[in-house]
Amino acid sequence: MTETITLGMPTKAASAAEYNVVGDTGFEAPENRAKGAGLSGVAEADVTREQRIEQMRAGELGSVHSWELVTAVDGPGTRMTVFMAGCPLRCLYCHNPDTLKMKDGEPVLATELLRKIKRYRSVFKASNGGITLSGGEVLMQPRFAAKLLRGAKEMGISTCIDTSGFLGASCTDQMLDDIDLVLLDVKSGDEETYKKVTGRALQPTIDFGDRLAAAGKEIWIRFVVVPGLTDSVENVENVANIVARWSTVSRVEVLPFHQMGRDKWANLGMKYELNEVDPPSKETVERVREQFRSKGLEVY
Repeated sequence: MTETITLGMPTKAASAAEYNVVGDTGFEAPENRAKGAGLSGVAEADVTREQRIEQMRAGELGSVHSWELVTAVDGPGTRMTVFMAGCPLRCLYCHNPDTLKMKDGEPVLATELLRKIKRYRSVFKASNGGITLSGGEVLMQPRFAAKLLRGAKEMGISTCIDTSGFLGASCTDQMLDDIDLVLLDVKSGDEETYKKVTGRALQPTIDFGDRLAAAGKEIWIRFVVVPGLTDSVENVENVANIVARWSTVSRVEVLPFHQMGRDKWANLGMKYELNEVDPPSKETVERVREQFRSKGLEVY
């Protein structure tokens, strides 16, 4: 079952002067937005520019790309996955490049989104599911994410975040207390390859994984096998060694690279560097899985 719902735009168009502001971790809210149909009840608050900035800083207002109801994809059971807008990484194989910029998301109040989440409590309970905050990168908007996680926990709903861990330092101890599961994307096992893949450094992800393990938080690892980029025996071995040090890892998902996001890059006028890269062979994917299994990890 997959139900995809694109979040509605504000019911009243706003000027660029009102929306071009900086709030939570450099959040630039959408500008020059026209009216649009979609998720009901997401109305623009009648506040001043200064009040809007304060809403962002307080985590009351966030930039969201979309949300969907999925089963057995972003954590256990049926999940409501909320895709935040904005990401500090520029992964060469990103299949959702339309989530990279915060200003391209929709302004949504945490109270409104929690009201939507509340509707699915019975579904979550029956399926042992919950909410997953994804992106983009959820930790680009830590205060907004914290509001959603706290609200969900107060309703007795299981919580999960899907993150690269690069901004793990933005996750407060209180926020961590409200997270039940972390889907941690480890994109490479050495600094050189990680920078080539993402444009950023690997160490923050390792630091966040160390912190999660120390806190006893369950971790599911995700690793994408990209031929000629992340699939070398040495790189996979490095990733496996990093992951094996985290005692709370209960699952490793080895994900074959695909080209399903290529058209999005073209539509956005962005250069896509992996046009000529084919998906990995079944033999390569199984070899990668065996490298993780050799460390005593549960692999899918």
